[in-house]
This record gives sequence, structure tokens and C-alpha cells, in this order.
Amino acid sequence: MRFLGNVLATIVGLFLFMMIFFFGILIIGALFGGDSETVTVKSDSVIELDLENISNDYAGKYKDPLITLFSEGKNVGISDVIDAIKNAKEDSDIKGISILNNHFMPGMAQSKALRDALEDFKKSGKFVVAYADYYTQKEYYMNSVADTIYLNPVGQMDFKGLSSELMFFKDLQEKSGVKMEVIRHGKYKSAVEPFLENKMSDANREQISTLLNSVWNSVATDISKSRNIPVSQLNVIADGLLARTPEMAKSQKLVDKIGYEDEYHNGIRKALKVKKDEDYNTVSIADYAFKYLTTGKKSSSKDKIAVIYAQGEITSGEGDVNYIGEGSMRRSLQEARKDKNVKAIVLRIDSPGGSALTSELIWREVELTKKVKPVVVSMGNYAASGGYYLACNANKIFAEENTITGSIGVFGMLPNFTTLTNRIGINVEQVSTHKNAADYSPFVPLSDNMRNFTQESVEQVYTTFVQRVAAGRKMTFEQVDAIAQGRVWAGSEAVKIGLVDKIGGLDAALKEASALAKIKEYKTQNFPEYDKTFGEMFAGFPFAQTKENLIKEEIGEENYLILNEIKKMNAQTGIQTKMSFNINIK
Repeated sequence: MRFLGNVLATIVGLFLFMMIFFFGILIIGALFGGDSETVTVKSDSVIELDLENISNDYAGKYKDPLITLFSEGKNVGISDVIDAIKNAKEDSDIKGISILNNHFMPGMAQSKALRDALEDFKKSGKFVVAYADYYTQKEYYMNSVADTIYLNPVGQMDFKGLSSELMFFKDLQEKSGVKMEVIRHGKYKSAVEPFLENKMSDANREQISTLLNSVWNSVATDISKSRNIPVSQLNVIADGLLARTPEMAKSQKLVDKIGYEDEYHNGIRKALKVKKDEDYNTVSIADYAFKYLTTGKKSSSKDKIAVIYAQGEITSGEGDVNYIGEGSMRRSLQEARKDKNVKAIVLRIDSPGGSALTSELIWREVELTKKVKPVVVSMGNYAASGGYYLACNANKIFAEENTITGSIGVFGMLPNFTTLTNRIGINVEQVSTHKNAADYSPFVPLSDNMRNFTQESVEQVYTTFVQRVAAGRKMTFEQVDAIAQGRVWAGSEAVKIGLVDKIGGLDAALKEASALAKIKEYKTQNFPEYDKTFGEMFAGFPFAQTKENLIKEEIGEENYLILNEIKKMNAQTGIQTKMSFNINIK
């Protein structure tokens, strides 16, 4: 027994030693790597604009410096990329930008902002070139800004217009015995429609059609300007799939050259006057943006504009780069409000909505802040439902033409397993002291009382939501109600109906904020700083991965997305101010 005890003690000791050694290496690597790593940009360099792993506007930062040490060294966001492109315009070491086989992650509004930055970059006389083996429609939208567009001789192009696909689960509920009890306000609140019907309602079809046409018009107009092709001809090309092969794409002037990647690089060498057998100098956009962040020119002014990023679904808790929590958002607004050097605030929103309660808590913080200093909203890909709730009381609201916004509506969903439990022989009985003491149970039928109480809560939240919008936008309750009902709008339409003030990106919002604050020189300060624990930080390490990645590998990416949508629907208990549906534009 003593021998076994000694063996066990030795094994435990070795395990602890290995763990301490492992984490020690990580800490040393973080301390002596990370920010101390320098990025060298050689003369006559070309920026490689690879955005495959960059999707959020804001990459995030943390209050705990130790966690910051463990975060990825060159973690940058879309806003950092845009700033870097602006700097590259004046950087004599940068001669051009290469967009090579870019598997594009950002959304449509972000793509618009990137296109605008690249368009401005070209005014310097420097080149922008693009190559792909295959262009998805979203990738082509951004790449179409390039001076020269290459396509592989055996490649393809996806140029066919926009569509949205919705799944309906009414029959699935009846067959499985799992039902979602739905209480809603808003005839366009189609987030819950899949659980009520087997087909799309006329109201939902109307709003999706209007939205897609608005977004497509914005996309086609930008492509038309860059490629000098009339919008009417672009519609003909999309209708007939007339750019599906490299030869057809070139004949329609959507691409300039059909060639292989080596020929593309030879073209860049020629522009740089580099010999064919020599490599030309390159720098990744992540490296270049990181260099600009750490060594770029900073304003000497004490005046600041706080840029607070609200991105992802709205939930309770602290929040992170991928979801909005009241903890980090309220703290950021309070810090910016109390900082005497912060003269104005830009709230950058990219959210389809979520929790009604959290939306109200953040709205209140915006309201308190607005009384002290100007608050300007800049909308990204989405600022819908709860996302619009956060925006509605700002001094000014900016959106891109293809931003998806509005969706002023409310719903509640309660999962019910009564039919399923009956089928498998489970009977549930309740004992209570009072009539409504049991509240809601997913194992007994929803009572009329409970349905009425929930509907009452939904109506109360909807009324409050509309009142908030009416007060913020200086409209009557009736005016807001007429354009609300859960309906979504593109930014170009939202300006016309009063939900948005102006079309423009983050730069336009910053310019407006400086004007309202009556300052000319300023520097920006990004928020939030997330208050994460050391344990939470390790959730992203390979050994701490959740089962989702394993499921993806087994069933494939597309099937996983379907499974995830069903999972998210089932998780939406309680009252939600969330956008009606997802649009995935490829």
C-alpha cells in the first residue's frame, strides 16, 4: 500500500510540475512576446488584405493586464483595418494593396466601409488588385473596387442577386411533441413565425422582399461605379447568371484578367518593377494594423471622443466582443461620462437585438450620458430591435445604406413539452397554495392566465419601446407604431422614415460628434474593457474547446448552422426585442 501511495504521489507531482511548467511557458511567452514584437515594413511593400479571421468591428481589450498578455498579439478589428488603410494612403513604404483569395468574414455594412476606405486609398495613385479562384457574391462586392480583378481560368463567380431562406417548424413540433408557446406584438415579428406556421406570411414576405431589394440596390450601385457598368446591366447579368464562368465574367466586364495566381503575382512584380525571379515585399493587414496601433501618430490634444462598441446579441451579464452585456456597456458609458477629457461619445452598434431588459438598462445609461455630453450612434451591419433600442435616444444616428435596422417589436417564447411527456407516459401533477403560485411549467399546458399575463408583459415592453423611440426621434407614438410592428428596414429606407438621420460610416459619426462637442483636434479612446476572469480566458484554448467544434466536424458546417438556429430558438425564453430573421449573404 505504501508503495502504491508513493507511486500515486509521484504521478500527481509530475502532473502538477507539467501544469506549472506549461503555464509558466505561456506567461513567459506572453511577457516577452506580444506587444514587444516589432513589425517591419520594408520599402516598396504591398499590403495583403486577408480578412478571413477578422469579422468584428472591435477586437476588444480587458481590464486585467494578465489576461491582455494572454490575448492574441495582433488581434485587430475591422475599424483598425480601415484606420490602417487610411494610414497606408500616406505611407511612402506602401505601394499597393493585394486582395488574394480572400475568404471574407465581415458583413455587408462593414464591406461598404472597407470599399470606401479602399476607394479613398486609390486616390493616392497606389494600386489595389484582387485575385480569386472563386468569388462569392459578398467577396466580389468588396473586391470589385480593385483596379484590376483576376479570376482563375477554371474558377467561378457567384453573381445572382440576394435571397433569404426561412425554415418552419410547425409540423416538427406536432410530430415531436415539443411546442413553442408564442406571445408577440408586431405583425412583422417573424422571429416566431416558424413556430406558428408552415409557410411565410404575406407581411413577412413583403418586408423581406423590400429589404433585399434595398440592400441589392446599394450593392449594385457601388459595383456599377467601380466597374462602369450600368445597374440595369448588372441586373440582367444576375438574372441570367451571365458571369458564372471566367470567360463570361470577363465578357461582362466584371473581371479584367483570367489567369493563375503566379500570373497575378507577376503583374504585381511588373507594377513594382521587380524581376520575375525575385520576391516582392509584403506585409499582412493584421501586422500593418498592429504596427499602426502601436506606433502610429497620436493627437497631442487632451480632448477625446469615446468610441463604445456594442456588437453581438444582447444578453445579461458582463458581455464580450461577441455579445452585448449590461456590465461592460453601462460601465463604459459611465466612465466616458465622468471623464472630463471625453467631450463626446460615438456608440457603434452591430446587433440584431436580444434581451428587452438589458436593452432598457443600456438605454437608460445612454439617456443619462446624453444629458452630460453628445452621443452619436454609428450603425454597422445590424442595429435592429434591441439594437435599435440602444440607438433611439442618441443625438444623431448614422447608418450605411445596407445596414439592417428597425424591427421595433417584441415577442416571448415558452417551450412546452406536454405532448411529448404524455406520449412517453409521463404525467405531471402540481400542488400550490395560490392560484398562480406554480407560474409557468414546460410540462403542463399553458394556462389562459399565464398566457394573458405574458401577453400583458409583451404589450408593456412594446409600448415602452415605442415611447422610447418616439421621444428620441421626436415623433408621435402613432407615427412610430406605423413603421414599427417588428418590421425591418435597410438604412437607405430608414432615413426616409425618420429612424436614421444620415447615411455614413464611423468616420461620419466621429465628425458629427466633434462638431456637436465643438472640438477640432481630438483622439479616440475605445471601449469596453471587458472584466473577464482568468478562468474564462482559457475557454478559448484548444484543450478547453467545447463540443461544438466536434459536432461541426461530424455533421458539416451547413448542418451545424441549422442545428444552431433551432438551438437558439429554443433558448429564447422570456421577452425579446430581437430582429425577425437572419440574412446570410454569400
